[in-house]
Amino acid sequence: MISPLMCLATAIYFEARNQPLEGQVAVAQVILERRDDPNYPDTVCGVVTAGGEYRNKCAFSFYCDGKPEKIVDEKAFFIAKSIAWNALTGHIKDVTGGYATHYHANYVQPSWAVVLKPTKVIGDHIFYRENDRGPWSGWN
Repeated sequence: MISPLMCLATAIYFEARNQPLEGQVAVAQVILERRDDPNYPDTVCGVVTAGGEYRNKCAFSFYCDGKPEKIVDEKAFFIAKSIAWNALTGHIKDVTGGYATHYHANYVQPSWAVVLKPTKVIGDHIFYRENDRGPWSGWN
């Protein structure tokens, strides 16, 4: 069984290694926010792999896009593991604008985005939270 640290680091690496550090941290926070939300799986690995039984239907596209998950940039993976460890041990502050459970790249338009509240743009990712979650003061 893969550890929560490796699940989180792998998701950060494949979803956000091309993003600024803040964007990588934000992806980690989205995963942990989902883990802590009763509407999602209650483990990091469960969140990362949710929907993976269907090609291109999972929450984190790297997991079900049909491409092998091969780590080729060791420096980027080291950074992802560091972020994952700090996120899992509570050593980072929220950078998503509060309670973000979703994000997408700015070049796609998922149907769910219209029913969620945007919280912040970091790099080329737009972060969102569900409408009934936490304080929202618009774009940060």
